[in-house]
Amino acid sequence: MKLTFPLLCASVLGLAGLVPRSATAQGVVPGTGTLIDYVGDTFEDPDWNFVQRAGKSSKENDGRTRSPLGYSANHRWFEGPERGYPDLLKVIPTPDGGLAGSEHALLMRTLHSGVPGMISRDVQQDDLIVDCISRLGTAIRPAELPNCVVRVYLPPPDKWENRSGPHFGFRIGLSTTTRERKKGLFGFGATEVTAEPYWPGMWIHFRSETSPNVDQDSAFIKVRGDRLGRDFHVMEIKEFGWWTLGMSVTADGAVHYYAHPGIEPLTAADHMTTQYPYSFRAEQFRTFFFNVCNQNDGASWSTPFVIDDPQLFVVRSSRIDSIVQRKLEYKKRSTARSGQRRTRSR
Repeated sequence: MKLTFPLLCASVLGLAGLVPRSATAQGVVPGTGTLIDYVGDTFEDPDWNFVQRAGKSSKENDGRTRSPLGYSANHRWFEGPERGYPDLLKVIPTPDGGLAGSEHALLMRTLHSGVPGMISRDVQQDDLIVDCISRLGTAIRPAELPNCVVRVYLPPPDKWENRSGPHFGFRIGLSTTTRERKKGLFGFGATEVTAEPYWPGMWIHFRSETSPNVDQDSAFIKVRGDRLGRDFHVMEIKEFGWWTLGMSVTADGAVHYYAHPGIEPLTAADHMTTQYPYSFRAEQFRTFFFNVCNQNDGASWSTPFVIDDPQLFVVRSSRIDSIVQRKLEYKKRSTARSGQRRTRSR
């Protein structure tokens, strides 16, 4: 665990039982609170590797999960069941201008998105999911004020897939409870209560100068989504290179979106919008993840995006701190027992 203080002393606020002022207006600024380094990644492990399984999952398209799912060797990432993993996940030297002290970051690209073996000739996407829920063994409560941050390298325009539309997504996995009155033989009957997952976030779109009515290459950010779940434009990207993106969830179930060019910590000035996507109020924060999109034509590689130091923070972190501490202590005891068994067997 590492406590950070980007804008305010979150530990003091937590002890006092207070919500940061920004939590009521613009959300908690992402990067506030205790860094939960039991999840997320730095990509500095020389043995970093993603174990790719034959036949990616495509449940969203054809109902097929194709287990077992892919996963990273450090067990911090996994392939989502709805869509498969990106075809190329490679740790590379950090592009110029990255975080101080960072030597490596993760390159993400895909070629065969969509249903394995099927060329759909439309835009499809693959997912890379941070393993929060399994590693922690619990979802995080909105009242605990979870927030996440990532640095993303946007290559020069001539390196992008030559296509206008969405190219990259940074999203969070939330859930809420929905209630619906079921209609029976004699009118409305019992109320059905359902746990409803949803995945708000932000998408980076590209305008290719080869598209009609586009004079020059450019990019912009859209947010998903408004009260109807619709994506909407929030910011033009006026420079390429490193960007810092972040999202936070507050006790009222709202989602708050932040972004700025460069690698500096986010501030309140970087707030883009606050929304209740699909008119839902979040009841659980489950994970965060990334999407890469391409034209699924069997030949077009997606844009080469690079991510670095995806991080999870929690302002009111005492419960999560305790969970992580217990897991670390259990791992330490298990390692010690394994060492003793090996010694006795010699």
